[in-house]
Amino acid sequence: MRPNSAKRKLLAGESVNCGWLSIPSSYSAEIMARQGFDCVNVDLQHAMTGFETAVTMLQAIATTDAIPLARVGSHDPAPMMKLLDAGAYGIICPMISTAEEAEGFVDACRYPPIGSRSYGPARGVLYGGADYVSCANDEILTIAMIETGQGVENVDAIAAVDQLDALFIGPNDMCMDLGKAPKAESDDPDVVAAIEAVLQAGNRAGKPVGIFCSSADAALGRRSAGFRFLVPGSDANSLTGIAREAVAKLS
Repeated sequence: MRPNSAKRKLLAGESVNCGWLSIPSSYSAEIMARQGFDCVNVDLQHAMTGFETAVTMLQAIATTDAIPLARVGSHDPAPMMKLLDAGAYGIICPMISTAEEAEGFVDACRYPPIGSRSYGPARGVLYGGADYVSCANDEILTIAMIETGQGVENVDAIAAVDQLDALFIGPNDMCMDLGKAPKAESDDPDVVAAIEAVLQAGNRAGKPVGIFCSSADAALGRRSAGFRFLVPGSDANSLTGIAREAVAKLS
């Protein structure tokens, strides 16, 4: 099976840079995947992307060395399995607040006997190789998003879940759940403490922790603090910033 180089870097204690696709376009996906990211995530939670378009984006990413990931919109196992069958090499699951939710998530991503993922790898075999089914449990990356106060309270139990590979902080939802204004790099003491609690729980469990950042500079700061799965904004963020800068210079 094609190795999951992003997962192997994380297991080796290295940091991983992840591109984030909010624009539902295989062309945008191909551009982002060719910029040197370790992995590129197709967002099906908040982006305007449906399954059929996501497949074309995964195909575009597959023409590069970047590892294709997908973020689902809920804890429903069916879309997770379908995206894995379509060739995603990892799933990011939002709003994991309990160990039971984390267990259900990883169960959907692993074949029996350690999980309940249904057989039908379709494009997964085309991308991964003929031995996909026998190797997928080792190569597929499972990332749980911690973005609620309840998730922070239960983070040690979540991090201890077997077969869960990494934790990932959604800072905007974390802010809102704590009654604060959404901000990727909030300096509110409650938000700062919650983010640090997740990072330390990951360290105790020996599992990497990631976070969504507003920019590359912000991601550098997070990496210095110990975060190892770094998202320096999205394709839509980048397009917005470049366009705004151009208009400002021409005005």
